Amino acid sequence: MDTFRWVEGKFLRRGFTTGTCAAAAAKAAVWMLLHQENISSITVTTPHKEELTLAIDEASYERDMAICAVKKDAGDDPDVTHGLLIFCEAKKIEEGITLTGGPGVGRVTKPGLDQPPGEAAINSVPRNMIMSEVREVCQEAGYEGGIHLEIRVPGGEEVAKKTFNPRLGIEGGISIIGTSGIVEPMSHQAIVETVKLELSQLARSGSTRVLLTPGNYGETFSKETLALSMNEHVSCSNYVGDAIDMAVEKGFSKILLVGHIGKLIKLALGLRNTHSSMGDGRMEALVACALEAGADAHLLRQVLSSVTTDAALKWIEDVGLLEETMRQVKRRVEETLQRWVDE
Repeated sequence: MDTFRWVEGKFLRRGFTTGTCAAAAAKAAVWMLLHQENISSITVTTPHKEELTLAIDEASYERDMAICAVKKDAGDDPDVTHGLLIFCEAKKIEEGITLTGGPGVGRVTKPGLDQPPGEAAINSVPRNMIMSEVREVCQEAGYEGGIHLEIRVPGGEEVAKKTFNPRLGIEGGISIIGTSGIVEPMSHQAIVETVKLELSQLARSGSTRVLLTPGNYGETFSKETLALSMNEHVSCSNYVGDAIDMAVEKGFSKILLVGHIGKLIKLALGLRNTHSSMGDGRMEALVACALEAGADAHLLRQVLSSVTTDAALKWIEDVGLLEETMRQVKRRVEETLQRWVDE
């Protein structure tokens, strides 16, 4: 595997998914069970046909059982599962290969996800990867009996609280996931895919409307000030444009977007991603809207020199132009959103 990727002007280290860790732990555990020997590393093949050799962090075996652990390494991607040990316990059974999740692995409670309700949150690609690696070991060893596999993640239940799992309907632990087997550093793709998954689940439940919030402010304001139900809420982070596109694609007829003016004003400029690294222009947009509301040159200079949008709005409010300025902001944002919907 190529260890590094050139991302936004610097080299960042790639990692591997929880699915790859589980497959490696399973393969190592079965190998030790069948050979009755310890090993220090194991090689697995990702769905994209890359070979990865992973270290075995913990291992033990008996005559009819073996257990191995592989440490999750997310590389330079900000992943809360980084450093977790992914264990697999392998036991001999009469026939077939069975797979389940133990402590620390989430359990699916709602429809619309990769696995049906009641199943362990081990997604299809990792399941196939685990089965393939285990079959290979069994065939090479000439073993014709069965194997039962249990994936465990100590600390997984606590870490899962920091993920989208509770909102998605996955309880009790993390998900064993990964479509490529590799974690690409600093990629926004994981967030976008999670937003897509939440929207899909909401659509399948019969909802035709969705509340989108690009940050914690919007979520808190929706609950505490607007007293909105959060049953149809999806957090879209900075990826407002992607979220709107996906909501339209999923057939939602009503989309309510709630967020801080510092983020939403960027939509008036047509910015699809509200992260500061993707562009600013907040004060320039406010200046344009205040000008349409009747602001004079002195006020426009005050707005343009403001550090925050809250400070700028205070200047506008002081001269009695806040309502009309916000009406212009709303018009411009709505024009942008309508353009995205129509595209």
